[in-house]
Amino acid sequence: MQALDDVDDRDVLELGCGAAQWSTALSDRGARAVGLDLSETQLAHARVGMTRLVQASALTLPFRDESFDVVFSDHGAMSFCDPSLTVPEVARILRPGGLLAFCGATPFHIVCDDGTRVTRKLHQDYFGMRRFDWQGEGTIDFQLEYGEWIRLFRRHGFAIEDLIELRPPEGATTTYTEFVAHKWARRWPAEHIWKVRKAEAR
Repeated sequence: MQALDDVDDRDVLELGCGAAQWSTALSDRGARAVGLDLSETQLAHARVGMTRLVQASALTLPFRDESFDVVFSDHGAMSFCDPSLTVPEVARILRPGGLLAFCGATPFHIVCDDGTRVTRKLHQDYFGMRRFDWQGEGTIDFQLEYGEWIRLFRRHGFAIEDLIELRPPEGATTTYTEFVAHKWARRWPAEHIWKVRKAEAR
């Protein structure tokens, strides 16, 4: 997807790293990667292959201003934390010209989720969407209208470079069958990647 550009010799932070598979892979590509997660259990799994780990909340990042070149999240903290709090924190710790890229569920996916599965019908309101507490899964997701995302990014000094709407190829398989059916995701985007860049210093 080319969502992160070249990470060689870059300071990279993964927000909500889980077992830090992505951070480990990016370290192998020359990044100075740091994995951050709130879960001690997840970080215990990550320690096998990753040494630069931080246990903390994405809402109050324990880093100095302008510490990173890239911040990214793959269904991590940018999905599970309130973006009105995470986006300004990311803006604070990114250097001028730094990249924020994150993958998560789309509004299409959210509004078609009946609480147990994704269907072809609308079950949730689009306008006013923010926090979704999925009782059956024990998770909380945050989602905004597209216009709200754009206004939030601009308010904190980000310019939008891309919105990559993901579509699985014909015949693709997944182990995440509870997330979305392949046939559904071929018709409507279930996931997307926002790619936004902090303004250069003047």
